Amino acid sequence: MAINPDILKTVIVDSISSIKKLTCHERAIRLEENMPYILTGVRRAGKSFVLYQIMHNLARKGFSWEDFLYINFEDERLTAFSSEDFNSLLQAHYTLYQKEVICFFDEIQIVDGWEKFARRLADEKRQVYITGSNARMLSKEMSSTLGGRYLIKEIYPYHFPEYLAANGVDLSEPVLFSTKGRAELERCFSDYFRTGGFPELINLQLKRDYLSSIYQKIYLADIGMRHGISNPKALEILIKKIAESVCHPISFSRLTNIVKSIGIPVGKSTVIRYIECAQESFLILRVENYRARFVERESEPKYYFIDNGLLNLFLVDPDAALLENLVAVNLIRRYGIDQVFYYKKNVELDFYVPSKSLAIQVCYSLGRSDTADREISSLTKAADFLSADNRLIITRSEKNLITNKGKEIRVIPASEWLLGLESE
Repeated sequence: MAINPDILKTVIVDSISSIKKLTCHERAIRLEENMPYILTGVRRAGKSFVLYQIMHNLARKGFSWEDFLYINFEDERLTAFSSEDFNSLLQAHYTLYQKEVICFFDEIQIVDGWEKFARRLADEKRQVYITGSNARMLSKEMSSTLGGRYLIKEIYPYHFPEYLAANGVDLSEPVLFSTKGRAELERCFSDYFRTGGFPELINLQLKRDYLSSIYQKIYLADIGMRHGISNPKALEILIKKIAESVCHPISFSRLTNIVKSIGIPVGKSTVIRYIECAQESFLILRVENYRARFVERESEPKYYFIDNGLLNLFLVDPDAALLENLVAVNLIRRYGIDQVFYYKKNVELDFYVPSKSLAIQVCYSLGRSDTADREISSLTKAADFLSADNRLIITRSEKNLITNKGKEIRVIPASEWLLGLESE
C-alpha cells in the first residue's frame, strides 16, 4: 500500500525547515562537485551533518533551499515507506516546488530495494548524496549493483584537528606552540583520548551515558536486529573479549573457546559471522598480519574499535590500548584499511604501511630503559627486514630523535602526530 503523499510533503517541508536553522561545524571532508556520493560509516559519526554542510554550502553559492530534497528514512512517519514509494517522493517535491531536485537521502539502507532507485537517479544525471551505516554499502556486490555510478566516502567521528576546531581551539602555530596553547592542546587531547570524537559528545556532560547509548544502538539494532542474531549473549561476550584483546592478534578458534568457557554454546562459524556483522556495522576494524601465511591472515587479525570512547566502555586499565587504538584508526583514515598492517614474524611491529615505507611502534611511555630498548630493538629489526625507511614511535607525551644502527627513529607524542607534526 502506497504511503500517503501528504505525509511525504509534510516530511519534506519539515526537514528542510529544520536544517536551514542549524549551525554546522565545517568538517575537513573533500568531495568532488556535481558527483553522486554514498557516505557511509558508524552510527552518529556525523554523516547527516555532512549532508547539512553540503546543503548550507550550496545555499551560500546561490541555490534555493527549495532545490533540496532531504529525507531521513529513520523518521517514524516513514515507517511504512517501501521501494515503491521512491518515485512518489520525487513527485511530492515537484508538486510543492515545481523544481528538479538535488537529493539527500539519510540512512537509505533501511528501505529494501533502494539500490535500483539510486542507480536510476545516477543514470538520470541527478546530483545525489546518500548515507548509510552498513559496510555492505561498500561491498563488491553493491559496487556491481550500482555500476560504479557513485563515489564512496567513509565518514568517521571527528579526527583530532576537527575536534579541536569544534571546541574553538585556535590551530595557528603561534597560539598552538605558546604555553597557554600547549596546555589547552593537552586538555583537549586528554578528553579526546578517553571519550573519542563523536560530534554530538562535545557539548554533553554525561559523556559515558551517551557513548553507552550509541553502543547499545549499534549492538541491538545495527548488529542484533539487522542480522537476526540468535545468540545475543554470545555476541555481547564476543565484543567484550575483542575489546580486551585490542593490541593483540586473536584467532577465531581462541575467541570461540573463550565464549564457550563462560558456558555459552557457540560454534566457530557463528563467531566468524558475528565478527563480520560487527565489522559491517563499523563497530570494529580489522588489521591483518603483513607477512603471515594465508590461513593466519584469515584467522589471526588484530581488531580495533572505530572510536576510543566506545572501546573505553569495556576497559579497566585502558591507557596502552587506547593509544594503540587511536593510532590504528587514524592510520586507516589516512591510508585506507587495505594499506595498514601489523607485522609478526619472530619480532612484532605494531603497524606497517608499505606504500609509505612506514614502520610504527606504539608505546605509552619510553621512560623505563628496558621498555625503550625493547621497543627500539623490535622496530629496528622489523623495519630492517621490511626495508622501511620511515621509522616512528608514537607515545603519550614523549618526544625525541633517536639514531639506531644508522637509521633515525622519530619519537613523537600522539597529539602532535594526529596534527601531522611528525616531520617537525
